[in-house]
Amino acid sequence: MIKKNIRNHMLEERAKLSKEEHKAYSQSIYHRLIGSKFYENSNTIMTFISFKDEVDTHRLIKNSLKIGKRVTVPITYPETKEIKPSEILSFDELEIGFYNILTPKKDYIRLIKPEEIDLILVPGLAFDRRGYRVGYGGGYYDRFLAKYPNITTIGICFDLQIIEELPKEDFDIPVDFIITEKEFIDPAKENSF
Repeated sequence: MIKKNIRNHMLEERAKLSKEEHKAYSQSIYHRLIGSKFYENSNTIMTFISFKDEVDTHRLIKNSLKIGKRVTVPITYPETKEIKPSEILSFDELEIGFYNILTPKKDYIRLIKPEEIDLILVPGLAFDRRGYRVGYGGGYYDRFLAKYPNITTIGICFDLQIIEELPKEDFDIPVDFIITEKEFIDPAKENSF
């Protein structure tokens, strides 16, 4: 299956979730994530801001800010196809930006050094048990993650987005772990047979 087909298939499958399922699964993923040692031990996290029918990250962002974690979100630069982390202090600092995704308003852009980040939550349309993912096709995250291999990465997605094996290219960067509403996947253990 080529990546374009996988993208289209996953967009269709994810869109089939009812509002109730989406909410319940997102809640389960949220609890699994905040209960993990990676989240508990992190001071600064970088998370995507969910849109449409992605796993909801809005609650995570608001609650992380409330308990005193530093929260950064990616700002996309389409001309260079890169993302840069910007710290937010409140959910109210966000507005609709590129690709209709919430992004910090110009007055609230506070770029930070990626080295300050302890944990990155990575979006994706599909993940496999080796940690590889298919995103939306821009390559933003692969380029970013390639520069910072020492930061812990967790892909969050619904169980229906897990595929046994995805096509892999040289520039694809796997995530360290994956959390779904059903399980916590450790690719290092999955691949150690």
